[in-house]
Amino acid sequence: MATFNYEAMDSTGAEVKDTIDAGTAEEAQAKIRQMGYFVTKLAEKSKGKKKKPGAKKGKRKKTFSIGGVSAKKLTTFTRQLSTLQDAGLPVLRSIKILEGQTKPGPLRNTLGDVIEDIESGLPLSEAFAKHPRVFDRLYVNMIKAGEAGGALEVILQRLADFKEKAQSLKRKVQGAMVYPVVVILVAAGILVFILKFIVPKFKTIFKDFGVELPTMTKTLIAASDYVADYWWTLLLVPFVFWVLVKITCKFKTGRYVVHWIKLHIPVFGNIMQKVIIARTMRILGTLVASGVPILEGLIIARDTSNNAVFERAYQKVYDAIREGESIAAPLKETGVVTDMVVNMVDVGEETGDLDTMLYKVADNYDEEVDVLVEGLVSMLEPLMIVFLGLTIGFIVIALFMPLIKLLNELGKNKG
Repeated sequence: MATFNYEAMDSTGAEVKDTIDAGTAEEAQAKIRQMGYFVTKLAEKSKGKKKKPGAKKGKRKKTFSIGGVSAKKLTTFTRQLSTLQDAGLPVLRSIKILEGQTKPGPLRNTLGDVIEDIESGLPLSEAFAKHPRVFDRLYVNMIKAGEAGGALEVILQRLADFKEKAQSLKRKVQGAMVYPVVVILVAAGILVFILKFIVPKFKTIFKDFGVELPTMTKTLIAASDYVADYWWTLLLVPFVFWVLVKITCKFKTGRYVVHWIKLHIPVFGNIMQKVIIARTMRILGTLVASGVPILEGLIIARDTSNNAVFERAYQKVYDAIREGESIAAPLKETGVVTDMVVNMVDVGEETGDLDTMLYKVADNYDEEVDVLVEGLVSMLEPLMIVFLGLTIGFIVIALFMPLIKLLNELGKNKG
């Protein structure tokens, strides 16, 4: 019989720390669950930190790497780990297999550390928790839930599904925006080239002939002079604006204001809002389905929203639930989601099928994002064509009006 130190959460979300006697870690987890607690940390007292003689003998060599682990690589790793666990392989062997087939880099170095931690007696969730830059709070908490419930393969499958859908949505949005961004950058480059190299030559011609220039031509030449003399401001202004936004976001109120403005930008703000709702609802649904307490799930959803407006809203829902309220009522009061979302959450609570309803909300918003992005691209194409047409037309007219006037005067002089 061994003694285990454990940390857990009760039904109200309060943290509990205590010890329990059991033959194995699995038996200790089962006893704690029977007490109505959700296990967040479990380690054998005193013996949990002991290492076998020579444990460091086979320590893995790390390769030098820069940067972090991409979402794509982590998604692939999660799916592969889920497949190996579903096949019945032990966790340690699965991680070793994946480490062996991973290319040298941050992920392989991390997996090497995880293997060493597991070999020294730590559970998978605690080994992952030591690397928050790779395995975030959502990841670690779901692994904990899988370990506590004895269904790690099921949790990994849900986690893999979640990450794949999140990646799919991200790729759709990014892919749809590539064409408009490329066209805008090319158009801006051509415009700068015309103003810097073409217009000055016409300016010299007009000056030599002493032609009185119309207002359009003067405006064009002034723009050309500005680009020629102060071209660096075209790069500096966006950079300064970006720095000011970053500095503003360092303050709580400033961050809230910036994020509120982002959500209210025409079209783009609507897309951003729906993406956040889809992501947080899917996260919450995945956590609830995995057995994570709703309060812990709301905290994780809040932290992964990456938007101060939604963070404040989810915090209000969290506080209300701790006071004994349901989810739907305080969620409606926040005003960040539509009545449709509130009603579906309400139905989910009444039927005890909250996770399914949250998945449906996420799927619905994913579809709406697809439609909005396609509509935005369809709208941007004609707008860009019209803008480029008007810009080129303005330049042509501004340059040729003085030439036409000059030709007319030459014709009169000959006559």
